[in-house]
Amino acid sequence: MGVIEDVYEDLDTDVEFEKFEAAVKDKVEQMGGLADEETAAMLIAHELRDEEVNGIADIEPGMEDVKFLAKVISIGEIRTFERDGEDEDGRVLNIEVADETGRIRVSLWDEMAVGAEENLEVGTVLRIAGRPKDGYNGVEISANKVEEDPDAEVDVQILDSYRVEDLALGLSDVNLKGKLLDTGEVRTFDRDDGSEGRVSNLSLGDATGRIRVTLWDERADLAGELDTGESVEVVDGYVRERDGSLELHVGSRGAVEVIDEDIEYVPETTDIEALELGQTVDIAGGVIESDGKRTFDRDDGSQGQVRNIRVKDDTGDIRVALWGEKADTDVDLADYVVITDVQIKEGWQEDLEASAGWRSSITVMDDAPGNAGGSDAETSASSDQGLGAFSGDSSAASSTASTDSSADSSSASADGEPVEFTGTVVQAGNPVILDDGTQTKTVETDAELGLGDEVTVNGAETDGRITADSVEVHTGAKR
Repeated sequence: MGVIEDVYEDLDTDVEFEKFEAAVKDKVEQMGGLADEETAAMLIAHELRDEEVNGIADIEPGMEDVKFLAKVISIGEIRTFERDGEDEDGRVLNIEVADETGRIRVSLWDEMAVGAEENLEVGTVLRIAGRPKDGYNGVEISANKVEEDPDAEVDVQILDSYRVEDLALGLSDVNLKGKLLDTGEVRTFDRDDGSEGRVSNLSLGDATGRIRVTLWDERADLAGELDTGESVEVVDGYVRERDGSLELHVGSRGAVEVIDEDIEYVPETTDIEALELGQTVDIAGGVIESDGKRTFDRDDGSQGQVRNIRVKDDTGDIRVALWGEKADTDVDLADYVVITDVQIKEGWQEDLEASAGWRSSITVMDDAPGNAGGSDAETSASSDQGLGAFSGDSSAASSTASTDSSADSSSASADGEPVEFTGTVVQAGNPVILDDGTQTKTVETDAELGLGDEVTVNGAETDGRITADSVEVHTGAKR
């Protein structure tokens, strides 16, 4: 075995021996006899060791030219640009490639760009050589050579339609179906070139998770044309990262279309009793208090707005501050809501408080967990229970009792007969709202009651509203 074979045997590379041998002989000629075959072989081996990477995940900015094998998963459009001091325009085309370890964008220039536009197909396996650099979405490759390798295999699945859990940084041409959880307002901003940009946001969920969707410029108006709860499909989106989270962006090539399909979304939320200061979490529960919207002046002279609601699950309750456009969300008492990306802060009297800002989404669900799929009778009973549907005290027996009680109350209220109801004040003022763990009652009274007071009211009930003749606070005193 010769010296070239010896060096090649010690080299962990997928470069064929014939190509390695030819490169060694070329190196000997280039050095004009200053290196023998063994020295030239060692030099070529050194170059290969520097350039070969085990996978895309190993590529970092600052490396010298790297070589790797990857499969094409998307192909962009060719763009032209002016080069300084040259008459001929430059051309560039970006492709996305992937292997078992990750995905990366590769920029092809001039002749390579033209050739790729004409001949390259998604699914092709390429051997790529180029220089890593920091790009808009992280590390990118500026290619100086690409070759198709029809015999190589790269185990990467190319999807026609993605789920939330399939999304990864750098993906483009993404089609994704989801349930529309929240929509935002259109905002304007000034670009560096002096033009005005427009942007809005949606929140989508499917059975695997949820994702924030950013709509740019002419697509921004879609946020006002869609209704929460609808099933939609994002077409030709691309994945970016913001503040450590993935987002799906929609530009001029993309679209968001309403589809006739039932998309399941099951939120993963944190129990209220488990919340801790400083967390950013998703919570869910029934609305047991709802204050009016307030406006305030910011330090910069602009005007802000906020609205407070209180949300209760079967472990506890918490006040939620809805800031900015979130304060306009149509949320009513007894609604079951899912609120995502809330920040847990210190509130009034050292209680914890949830803050829902621009990144948050607020979704009013059709049913509380456990109600979906029930019979019409079960759904009706659950509806009659009002806020009791969100209480952990409910059981089959209490549900039946509550239904019977509701039926009795309905007949009583129809006749305007006197009723007695005992519950906890979950909204003070006039009217007062009481909750006994299985149902809620609205009470007309001038009594000065505080949140959390346990009271018994007597009075005539009409259409579910009690006009109180007497109010007893269970501290032994009357108010």
